[in-house]
Amino acid sequence: MIPTLQNDSVSLEPLRLDGSGPIWLQIRRALSQPILNGDWRPGTKIPAEMHLKAHFKTSRMTVNKAIQSLASEGLLQRRRKVGTVVSERAQERPVFEIWNTADVVAKSGADYGYRLLECEFVKDDVEKRALLNVTRSTQLLWLRCVHLSNGRPVQMEERLVNVDAAPGITCHPLEQVAPGPWLLAHVPWTEAEHTISACEAGALEAAALEVRLGSACLVVERRTWNGDVPVTLARLWHPGAEHRLVGRFEPHR
Repeated sequence: MIPTLQNDSVSLEPLRLDGSGPIWLQIRRALSQPILNGDWRPGTKIPAEMHLKAHFKTSRMTVNKAIQSLASEGLLQRRRKVGTVVSERAQERPVFEIWNTADVVAKSGADYGYRLLECEFVKDDVEKRALLNVTRSTQLLWLRCVHLSNGRPVQMEERLVNVDAAPGITCHPLEQVAPGPWLLAHVPWTEAEHTISACEAGALEAAALEVRLGSACLVVERRTWNGDVPVTLARLWHPGAEHRLVGRFEPHR
């Protein structure tokens, strides 16, 4: 029997698992979506763990793990005698949240596509190893791929993966499926760093994005760590005239 939800909490009905990866990560994504898209405003009380446990048909420990991860990132805040609420500063995070490009394209109503351009193990490349600050003994995988919206390139992704931190990546069918969603679902991360810059498209970028040589591009460079261990670096190139990052802010009270 599913417990009756209290009247002061939001509805459980829109919360759905996406079927990708561990259950706690699916719950984490289900809870973070209404926070980041603004449906759950700061101060909104989320359903209690016992209700989420019943709704997702899983253990309370699994639900707690998802909530704790969101609290540690500042999206949720636990309050004594109140429960768990959306953080006052949660919506300062949309620009920095790690998004799945396929989801972004789908939400726009377009058809998503993916094309792998390069995939190889890094050997004696000092510059690439320096990007993740790893030694020569660390196994690295280098990938370059393009994400498509209705057949048109919207993002070129360059990515380094620490195979020692993500051993399952070598079994992932990278020819058909992008590495990002798999990494999010299977490899934990505790810290991320974003750098946003404007760059001109070189020959490789221009060919992949189908833009003119020297065209302005918005580039997001993202590094993630699991504790002290670097997991991945992704450099995401977007045609500058067709991409923007949006964050909504309110004064901190």
